[in-house]
Amino acid sequence: MLSRWIDNQILLGAAQAGVTMAAALLVVAVTMRLKLGLKKDILVGLGRGLVQIVAVGFLLTLIFSADLWISIPIILVMIVTAGFITVQRIKSIPNALWISLAGISAGAGLVILVMTILGEIKQDLTSIIPIGSMMVYGAMNANALMLERFHSELASHAGQVEAGLALGAPPEQVVAPYARRAVTAAMIPRINGLQSLGIVWIPGAMSGMLLSGENPAYAGFYQFVVSGSIFVTVGITVLISIVLVRKQVFSKAEQLLIRAEEN
Repeated sequence: MLSRWIDNQILLGAAQAGVTMAAALLVVAVTMRLKLGLKKDILVGLGRGLVQIVAVGFLLTLIFSADLWISIPIILVMIVTAGFITVQRIKSIPNALWISLAGISAGAGLVILVMTILGEIKQDLTSIIPIGSMMVYGAMNANALMLERFHSELASHAGQVEAGLALGAPPEQVVAPYARRAVTAAMIPRINGLQSLGIVWIPGAMSGMLLSGENPAYAGFYQFVVSGSIFVTVGITVLISIVLVRKQVFSKAEQLLIRAEEN
């Protein structure tokens, strides 16, 4: 209906965003009514999300006319930003930032590089940057979920961990069950996503290809490539991060640094 009244595409997009924002504010009002304590996080998220994505939209009009090499620093900036976002809620794990950067860099960086070399991602900015951002985003979310779950598991089972250490068990063996739970928790959303692909949801890559007139069957194959690659990215990221973080939650004297009262 808005398109009947507004001819300018930028103004139309702004109006559509305004309608969406109004609907989101209704949700905020409900959370305030229920005293969920989410008002600030939601409002900040809505504001930042709108400003950031619109700014990126304008910026991409300039970036897409640049040389291919510009994709490297752009992806690196995404990875570094993802690392900082990951540790915002996980500040009590020593070296969480460096662990996150290592995991996300290895997962997203490796998959983007291999997919580009193999031609799975077209070697142009309009393909590398959007698809690369999906890889980084998936790695960031999974890494944050894994670290938060691992911290929670250790905090709630600190007594059992310390008992195991007192009996002479090595730290890696004591925390192994909690590490497995953390990795499982991080992987389940992606596994569910693969199982529901095309039935419960049609992801953005396929939707965009369909809207641009691509063959639906080819769009389906390509969406699986993207979704499968994000799964590989997530797997590499959380496996590397969990190996690194297991050593950081203990002191040099093999004492647990995560305390139960921190949970």
